[in-house]
Amino acid sequence: MGESITEGTIINWLVNEGDSFEEGDIILEVATDKVDNEVPAPVSGTLVKTLFNAKDVVPVGTVIAVLEISEEKSSKKQSVTSSRSESSKEDLSRDKKSTKKSSHLASPVPSSSSNSSSNSNSASFSVPSNSSPSGRSVGDLFFSPLIISIAKEQHISFEELSRIPATGNEGRLRKSDLFSYLEEGRPYKFAQAVIQDPTAYRIPQLNFDKGKGKIIEMDRMRQMIADHMVYSKHTAPHVTAYVEADMTNMVNWRNANKEAFQKKHGERLTFTPLFVEAVAKAIKDFPNINASVDGSNIIVKEHINIGMATALPSGNLIVPVVKNADQKDLRTLAENVNEMANKARENKLGGDDIKGSTFTISNVGTFGSVMGTPIINQPEVAILALGIIKKRAEVIETKKGDEIAVRSMMYLSLSFDHRVVDGFLGGSFVRRVADYFEQFDSNRKI
Repeated sequence: MGESITEGTIINWLVNEGDSFEEGDIILEVATDKVDNEVPAPVSGTLVKTLFNAKDVVPVGTVIAVLEISEEKSSKKQSVTSSRSESSKEDLSRDKKSTKKSSHLASPVPSSSSNSSSNSNSASFSVPSNSSPSGRSVGDLFFSPLIISIAKEQHISFEELSRIPATGNEGRLRKSDLFSYLEEGRPYKFAQAVIQDPTAYRIPQLNFDKGKGKIIEMDRMRQMIADHMVYSKHTAPHVTAYVEADMTNMVNWRNANKEAFQKKHGERLTFTPLFVEAVAKAIKDFPNINASVDGSNIIVKEHINIGMATALPSGNLIVPVVKNADQKDLRTLAENVNEMANKARENKLGGDDIKGSTFTISNVGTFGSVMGTPIINQPEVAILALGIIKKRAEVIETKKGDEIAVRSMMYLSLSFDHRVVDGFLGGSFVRRVADYFEQFDSNRKI
């Protein structure tokens, strides 16, 4: 349901225990990343047992229900299980021939790029003090060569191995434990490693006087926004660059053509599609700003999908996405922007509407703010805030020399991830966006 999703909230079970269903029937509704998703049945069968109730928050990869599937699918499953069993016997036979001793973990298992973004894949291995099911100390963990071989094939790090419940003698991890863990979807894949560093900074336990007043419980969306913002500030070192742009040509053209544009195309002409158009052009000039970080790798995205930070009637924030913004004309951009804005106001945005953003803009000027210092929308590496367009007396160059004139001015502020975006790229990009604003063709046809 999205590459950045780590947990979801079960809203409602639409099939009760013991009820049968057909392939494609909706079994339950899950809320993830601020939208509600319907989960269809992958096959026909019967719901045997639900492991979580409505309103439970469940990590990604966790088993939530047991299904009894149809006879045809079941036979296929038994065939796959049999094949796996035979393969496991061969692995075990090879392991017995190669060694009878256990091997102590000394270095991390190499991880593939597909899993390098998970928290379990770190550069070094720290043994958690309480990782066994019984909670006893396991500071001297040992794993057999067979376990290590399977872990390498599945790209499982030592830290993730240490979290798997072990049923062997003296808390040893058995092959059956590892296969059961894989069948469950690796529920501890994204668990935070337990690090005990005596030199690490510890947050002081201070008792602040929070005062008295009306207590308002955060709704689910507000909690998700809070978690996302804290994660972003914790992950990316934020740096902000500022420029100002003379918006006079764009403002005059839009004021002169907005009525004719709506009459011709049936769409309102706001500033947002004009902003999206200019930002998409600047991204094509500086493609490295359209990226995300995957461990020590930088992924420069193939598509330019512009997210628009949008306020909901509840006061919460959501980011609908204009897909392939660089390939669309102004009429199509206006249509997409208006559609997303209407869906947001009516709480009708779907999962696809908020997925796939590669760069985000936030029009803080809508609320009268002169400028802003936005927080990066992970996993992106930059976000652009657009302030209020305000008339000011400015010194401009003319053929007669310098003159003072009333101009429509706006501040732009770009927050970027200094791990991969340096000052030159960040400053050049936001300046290029401002240049496109200032060089807007005032004779442009609609």
